[in-house]
Amino acid sequence: MSLKLKEEERMTEMILEYKNQLCKQNKLIQEKKENVLKMIAEVKGKEQESEELTAKIQELKEEYARKRETISTANKANEERLKGLQKSADLYRDYLGLEIRKIHGNKLQFIFTSIDPKNPESPYMFSMSINEAKEYEVYDSSPHLECLAEFQEKVRKTNNFSAFLANIRKAFIAKVHN
Repeated sequence: MSLKLKEEERMTEMILEYKNQLCKQNKLIQEKKENVLKMIAEVKGKEQESEELTAKIQELKEEYARKRETISTANKANEERLKGLQKSADLYRDYLGLEIRKIHGNKLQFIFTSIDPKNPESPYMFSMSINEAKEYEVYDSSPHLECLAEFQEKVRKTNNFSAFLANIRKAFIAKVHN
């Protein structure tokens, strides 16, 4: 009996030892399970972040394409405007004897020819700019015209630049005939 008792005690100890080992293994399994769940959550978070970044990149690409198209359209429109302005400048120069040049200080110089019938190539010119108040400002003329200040005030009031140019041309013609 004592042998049997010893054997049962040993069996009980073994059972307790196995039970302890099982508890330790269950704890390890639980910890590993929690780690795996954390990793899965991190992976899902990274996947979601990746999807959001991909969507943002696509959105930025589309915005870039729209802006590029807008710029391209604006460039084409500007080219067309420039062609039209060049045609107008050529028309003014060829038929009206008016040439417009940009000179120092953001000024424009207007040069009229075909004023004097005896010397059609002789230049008659004046320079002007637009000041900070967005008003026309006439600086000088060659030959000097007494009525420049009057014409300047008139164009500031009416903003009719074509009439302003026509009046200056007429003043140059009157000066030649006097």
